[in-house]
Amino acid sequence: MIAAVKPAGTNTRGLLAYLYGPGRHDEHLDPHIVAGFAMLGMPDPGRNPDATLTQLAHHLDEPVHLRNSEFGKKITDHVWHCPVRAAPEDRHLSDTEWADIAQRIVEAAGIAPPGDDLGCRWIAVRHAEDHIHILATTVREDGRRPKLHGSGIRVGDACRQIETDYGLRRLKKGDRTNGNRPTQAEMHKAQRLGWEQTSRDWLQDRIRTAIPHASNTEELLAYLEADGIAIKPRRGPSGDLLGYAAGRPGDLNKEGEQIFHPGGKIAPDLTLPKLKARLETTAPEEHPTASRQRPTTPWHQAVDALDTLQQGMTGDSRAQAHITALGELIEATAQKAPDHSRAELRTAARTFARAQRSQIRAENQAAHTLRRAARDIAHTATGPDSSAFAALLAALVWATIIAARWHEAQNHAHQAEAARQTLHNLQTAADHALVPVIDNLAARRPSDQASRTLAHDVRAAVPDHADRILTDPAWPALATVLADAEAGGHKPHHLLKEAAAQRELTSARQPARVLITRIQHTSRNPAPNPRAEAARRRTTIWVSATPLPASVTEPARSAIAAEQKHRPRL
Repeated sequence: MIAAVKPAGTNTRGLLAYLYGPGRHDEHLDPHIVAGFAMLGMPDPGRNPDATLTQLAHHLDEPVHLRNSEFGKKITDHVWHCPVRAAPEDRHLSDTEWADIAQRIVEAAGIAPPGDDLGCRWIAVRHAEDHIHILATTVREDGRRPKLHGSGIRVGDACRQIETDYGLRRLKKGDRTNGNRPTQAEMHKAQRLGWEQTSRDWLQDRIRTAIPHASNTEELLAYLEADGIAIKPRRGPSGDLLGYAAGRPGDLNKEGEQIFHPGGKIAPDLTLPKLKARLETTAPEEHPTASRQRPTTPWHQAVDALDTLQQGMTGDSRAQAHITALGELIEATAQKAPDHSRAELRTAARTFARAQRSQIRAENQAAHTLRRAARDIAHTATGPDSSAFAALLAALVWATIIAARWHEAQNHAHQAEAARQTLHNLQTAADHALVPVIDNLAARRPSDQASRTLAHDVRAAVPDHADRILTDPAWPALATVLADAEAGGHKPHHLLKEAAAQRELTSARQPARVLITRIQHTSRNPAPNPRAEAARRRTTIWVSATPLPASVTEPARSAIAAEQKHRPRL
């Protein structure tokens, strides 16, 4: 059951005309009052042919008129409107049941507190089987205004209890992090102009698309302007950016002027302060030693960054930061993905936006590695090869599973559901991307003898999942990956254990596929050589301990010292 409290209105008679009218498509049938503040003497134009809408409006507005006549400043924002709709699969409720529901909602909102005979005047009009409209005038009988702050949350809580009491479809409790739903006016305007999205939804998509491309808010607004979006910055006397609003091209008011929407009205996490916190982090960049690392691409770097996500989920604020940055990486991947996967990944990025925000304040600098990976992909000029793309999608699937589990543990019902929906899109894209990779590998499958040896490695390294791996249709392709890695000096047993440790296989639908992408990514680097590593370290120690000749100039000494400082030591 959904109760949507509308912005305060000014015209009681006008709203009644809509409630008792035919509707926009003749969908209003038998409009009548099912409940109200005092049924005795209240005219109902739906049941009494002598009653008029003007009489009913005057009856409801009487406390408003009385107050306005006594005080100099008139009240105009006095119309409280709340449609209440049951789910399509719910049974049809009787007028008596709807009356009880309406009473509970106005009590929860503060319109008519229980036991208070001086509450606001209100009615509930039913003109369809599945919903009612509650209309109230927000001046009490004693002339005071009701306390309606937070009424939407209280009404939502009341609806959750009503669902339980009446056996209706149970929805998830709100947490004040969801964006505002499009208004009827916005939806009708989009339909009239032939737009698939309302202006605010369209702007939200464009801003989220731009985030991975910017390192600060000024860059973000410049990127949006270059994309044709109207931007109205708000600056202080010093020129500092204090806020912004964005407008969709062609979205004009009656005077032909551009309509602008503040960032916070577009989405709760797109306010200027929140964007600054995400984009303008000052965490130091960490560059791992690359002595044995093969030159890598942004796609492989993103997989490496995702490997750190599970370790970064320590502490609520750090976990929230990593989930926010994960959304940016999904968005960047969608923008640069091959054509065959782009639509699925765009849907995943749009869906995951709901999982990116919660009431937990993110420690954004904790996720700078993941965010940097997103920016590197957004700025790359070349697309990924098939194996790198498949590895990244597999890593994104696992990261999204981790995000969904964290939200579930925090009782973030809406965010967990969004993560699960995102997971479906990512898995579809990952399965599609892996098909040519598996086909190529399976065509080069090792000999039967070599496959039996590798199967023995599987049973020794991951005994709990060996049967599922060896019966997976992708096992021949995995055997090829292991054989290639062994030819490069790696030990299949060690690679299997390492891969299983990085990504648990219990939740994997096809464990062999998971291991293929993981081992392909890991085995890109040369196999470790213990003797060469020991020799390199001994050389490092000897060089650092040997005095430099007096003939070495001071700039050269400084350069040598700086180089030695960054060498790994025992």
